[in-house]
Amino acid sequence: MVSRITTPASIEAAPEASRPLLEAVKDRLGVVPNIFRLVANSPATLEGYLGLQAALSKGSLERATRERIGIAIAQLDGCSYCLSAHTFIGKTTEELGDTEIIANRNGASHDPKANAAVGFAVKLVRNRGHVSSGDLEQVRSAGYSDSEIIEIIGHVAVNTFTNYVNEALGTTIDFPIVRP
Repeated sequence: MVSRITTPASIEAAPEASRPLLEAVKDRLGVVPNIFRLVANSPATLEGYLGLQAALSKGSLERATRERIGIAIAQLDGCSYCLSAHTFIGKTTEELGDTEIIANRNGASHDPKANAAVGFAVKLVRNRGHVSSGDLEQVRSAGYSDSEIIEIIGHVAVNTFTNYVNEALGTTIDFPIVRP
């Protein structure tokens, strides 16, 4: 698939205000994936996206749980780009196995605590944020604090944003391709 809007081919081809932000992505990841270069068309949006992503990375949710949420939400939203990216990251950096990734794609986890977080994230998306007191109690009883519940919602938001960007604009997938 070819993106529906211009994806700057390099950092130098991006808008000037986006270049330092893309350099920071390159310093952190070693590469600049297409999603970042595409969003760089709007320096303000790139700054907001990176800011929320950076802030959430300082939270207390485990990295593996964050990737599990990303996989589940990408599957639910039908986003091949994000499903490919989170599957790759989950396998390579968080050592999530194939059976765990399949569970995540189905809105669950084999880890009991992570299962509550992934299930809550999926309920948020399916119900457009309308969750019950029982849903909150279920995630709390799995050991998540109020702060971590807010973080789960934040991860749903940032993943929904990238899913929508990728689906609306057809971001070219630059990871091993996984289809929902």
